[in-house]
Amino acid sequence: MMISLKFLLCCLLVSSCAYATIVSHDGRAITIDGHRRVLLSGSIHYPRSTTEMWPDLIKKGKEGGLDAIETYVFWNAHEPTRRQYDFSGNLDLIRFLKTIQDEGMYGVLRIGPYVCAEWNYGGFPVWLHNMPGMEFRTTNTAFMNEMQNFTTMIVEMVKKEKLFASQGGPIILAQIENEYGNVIGSYGEAGKAYIKWCANMANSLDVGVPWIMCQQDDAPQPMLNTCNGYYCDNFTPNNPNTPKMWTENWTGWYKNWGGKDPHRTTEDVAFAVARFFQRGGTFQNYYMYHGGTNFDRTAGGPYITTTYDYDAPLDEFGNLNQPKYGHLKQLHDVLHAMEKTLTYGNISTVDFGNLVTATVYKTEEGSSCFIGNVNETSDAKINFQGTFYDVPAWSVSILPDCKTETYNTAKINTQTSVMVKKANEAENEPSTLKWSWRPENIDNVLLKGKGESTMRQLFDQKVVSNDESDYLWYMTTVNIKEQDPVWGKNMSLRINSTAHVLHAFVNGQHIGNYRAENGKFHYVFEQDAKFNPGANVITLLSITVGLPNYGAFFENVPAGITGPVFIIGRNGDETIVKDLSTHKWSYKTGLSGFENQLFSSESPSTWSGESVPFNRTMTWYKTTFKAPLGSEPVVVDLLGLGKGTAWINGNNIGRYWPAFLADIDGCSAECNYRGAYYAEKCQTNCGEPTQRWYHVPRSFLNSDGDNTLVLFEEIGGNPSLVNFQTIGVGNVCANVYEKNVLELSCNGKPISSIKFASFGNPGGNCGSFEKGTCEASNDAAAILTQECVGKEKCSIDVSEKKFGAADCGGLAKRLAVEAIC
Repeated sequence: MMISLKFLLCCLLVSSCAYATIVSHDGRAITIDGHRRVLLSGSIHYPRSTTEMWPDLIKKGKEGGLDAIETYVFWNAHEPTRRQYDFSGNLDLIRFLKTIQDEGMYGVLRIGPYVCAEWNYGGFPVWLHNMPGMEFRTTNTAFMNEMQNFTTMIVEMVKKEKLFASQGGPIILAQIENEYGNVIGSYGEAGKAYIKWCANMANSLDVGVPWIMCQQDDAPQPMLNTCNGYYCDNFTPNNPNTPKMWTENWTGWYKNWGGKDPHRTTEDVAFAVARFFQRGGTFQNYYMYHGGTNFDRTAGGPYITTTYDYDAPLDEFGNLNQPKYGHLKQLHDVLHAMEKTLTYGNISTVDFGNLVTATVYKTEEGSSCFIGNVNETSDAKINFQGTFYDVPAWSVSILPDCKTETYNTAKINTQTSVMVKKANEAENEPSTLKWSWRPENIDNVLLKGKGESTMRQLFDQKVVSNDESDYLWYMTTVNIKEQDPVWGKNMSLRINSTAHVLHAFVNGQHIGNYRAENGKFHYVFEQDAKFNPGANVITLLSITVGLPNYGAFFENVPAGITGPVFIIGRNGDETIVKDLSTHKWSYKTGLSGFENQLFSSESPSTWSGESVPFNRTMTWYKTTFKAPLGSEPVVVDLLGLGKGTAWINGNNIGRYWPAFLADIDGCSAECNYRGAYYAEKCQTNCGEPTQRWYHVPRSFLNSDGDNTLVLFEEIGGNPSLVNFQTIGVGNVCANVYEKNVLELSCNGKPISSIKFASFGNPGGNCGSFEKGTCEASNDAAAILTQECVGKEKCSIDVSEKKFGAADCGGLAKRLAVEAIC
């Protein structure tokens, strides 16, 4: 990449430029200050955690062997109203970038400003959609003006704080647009022109570091096109001077309401990474490294859950997800040790057949090798340079000196941490929180049909509400005479709807509700209703659960009650239809309890502690509780509730919906890492609430005194089961091959006992280990008890020297351990 003349002149004039980092590239790698680099990065989205969590998350990323932290920038969070900006709290982008810098790491800034990310509306503000003549992501003047305004503002903010590497800051790469190549065909020639405009606009901002475009095979120069996906080893850049870069290695997958818990095995993630570097890759980013939480209404979809755990190396709460974290850390260490060879060495390949290949990177100083077995079922025993190597199916062995295997992606030599939830010890009776309640005031909308605006048309919810709330009321009054042809004993209300959840009322009476199936958000709801001669008030409540975030023209996907709406009368075989679509409709955005901030700790509203009702729709509940002792992450168990929103001391922790159960089919206790991963491959939690536990960041809590939990329950539930728990490591397991060092840790707690230990060929899994047919002469449990019990962590050399000889008939010996924390 050519550094701009403007930047070079700045360096001559400004003394601070002496600390500037020159980031360039060639066809082999990103080059930093003249040195080609192997770069490992991880995505951490600042709004999906709290400012207090950032230093720990980033530090764990560095300790896990990452060089960089990657994040999107979320337009709708920062500009919720046109030209009114918010960078407060966990939206403080500059503070986040400086935290990365403080840890001595690089940053990758994905401005977009379309982000997808399972984030509400893909990161676009809804006011943008409501501007006259607006079309997203094409050669639309209004859109391009707004996109350029926001992008320029972000760049100028970052420049002002000198955070680009060209200014001495941490940011080595910036991204414009996002996965546009996946949808460009739908936009025709306008799409091609738009992507060229994006490139020119970004390049004009003179950030002094390379710009990337992911999933954009026709990315114009000097943009670097990159790959996203589960596997990117087959990716080839569109220019010989562009290095092979992977911006999103999906470490798991997201979850939908009604969906099961997806898991991607540790072995498969490691295989994908090693395979990428075997085949010439030099920059790889995990999406996600820490997934976090969709607080408030940030979850997209529709139907993306509040948890965004993603089965990432750091779990939703910031705990190490072991063994994924540790196994990848070991891989990172090996790759970094081979950096010079991988980025400067001549590359040759030996094909052994049956999908087994060896790749040799050779410099004058030495060689490094990979042996990859892409066969999904057959292990391989090969003779490579005079030595035999056993390479399991769907794995890669790494030989830093082309002689000794120091890492294999299918051989996990790090601990597995079993996380457990514990009751809140700060409460004497944590299961019996004392509740008060009050109803949501809906009389005005149910009985009077009073709204904030009136129109003779049914409008999309986005147009009316500007996405200020999940809730929009549609109200109309219909006069029916007994002489009207539609009048009769058998009458119903028929609604053509795109509301994600719909509640229908006639004359104040709830006649029914409907929850759309995921992916089937256009439906017809019909329910019998009792109408009266004269005036009848019809009230419809449309509820959204995250707006779409992906696909061509996704901004135009309807939401709400777009009609038509009919009254249906049946007299014998005759059906009469009365169309209400062009009636006078009143609209009201939101609910009164939200407007009056009943969730606020300072709310003066009156609550009743008497006769607290259960299973009542449209009801507010409030209780107080003590913060759980210690420092472990906190969750609130909302089992028994239906659907709604929860606040802790006024902080919105997101939508809850434990009444929405996952499908009963499609789960398996075993998961074979071999073979290509897909989101439905390894799932758990069948038949259970999609999400039962909800993250309560410690920074939301008062460590001394009372804390307040407020719930808005929409469909009816029982709060008596609600309780607070902490999450920590309960026990740790390992099954480590000989000639490795085992590290055991209880995450800051002492190891209390050794439940099982055997060196030889033990069988079983964590929690059910058993001794095999051969075992070492020394007592493994006694050795581990002496070395580890009472300590927060310990390191054990897994060898016959430590545990004694074991005659296992040539089988690879392993140490299996289960320790209690």
